Parts: sequence; structure tokens; C-alpha cells
Amino acid sequence: MNESEWQPNIVIVDDEQLVLSSLNSFLSLETNYIVNTFLSANEAIEYIGNNDTDLVVSDYLMPEMDGITFLSKVRELKPEIPRIILTGYADKENAIKAINEVGLFHYIEKPWDNDDILIIFRNGLEKQRLLKTLQEKIREVDKANSELDGLQSEIVRAFV
Repeated sequence: MNESEWQPNIVIVDDEQLVLSSLNSFLSLETNYIVNTFLSANEAIEYIGNNDTDLVVSDYLMPEMDGITFLSKVRELKPEIPRIILTGYADKENAIKAINEVGLFHYIEKPWDNDDILIIFRNGLEKQRLLKTLQEKIREVDKANSELDGLQSEIVRAFV
């Protein structure tokens, strides 16, 4: 997968439209990411289930579903996607718990620093890009092994 051609698809879920608009505007100006924002965790789950997604960011406290529950559902659906929690509460204990329970890639405290967000997102997306590249290579090796097995069978049949 060529990094310069790759346009990562990011999902951001927060119950505050201002947070979604702010992140969307910033990322649109600074990156080539496709940014999908959701006020509803359930709508985001449906989207992730039906679309190739490279990074998921969720608010910690939301009325419909808390961020830990949402990200654990994302993990069940697509465990390879890096998951980040965004919290307005400097509650490091719960963030650490979430990192362990949900396999978070990172957590970010509100208010965030834009430079930090870019670095965290880029690192998560690089992890995802490398994982996709590895999966492609594994498929290529599996295909080559299958073709070799077929050739080997043909050779055996030809000489038996």
C-alpha cells in the first residue's frame, strides 16, 4: 500500500457538535484524511460495520453509550482498528483502565493540543497502514504457496 496514495478514513464520535466541527475543520485543513463525525455511537457502529475504517476516536462520556462501551463494540467488530478515547475529564485511572480493557491505542485529554492530535493520529494510522500492508503480503504469500502446491501436484501426476 503506497502511503502517498492512501487516504485514511477516520471516525470521530462525540456528543458535542462543537468538538466534532472543530476536529473535522482542523483535520480537513491539515491532512488528507476522510473524516466522518457522529453524534450517535450507534450510528458510528453501523458505519464502521459497513465501511473500511482506519482509526476511531470517541468521547469518554456520552449520553447514548459511554466511550468505553462504544470502543469495545468497535474492537469486537474490527479489532485491528486503532481506538482512541477523548476525555474532558482528567481521569487517568479510567483512561488506563480503558487502555487495558478495550485495547486503546491512546487517550487524549480535552482541551487537546492540535500538534499532539496530529502526532497521535499519524502514529495510529501508520500502525494501521503497516498492518494492512502485512495482511496484503500474507495474502500474496498464501496465493504463491497455493500456486506452488498446484504445480507440485501437476508434476507428481505427470510422473506417476
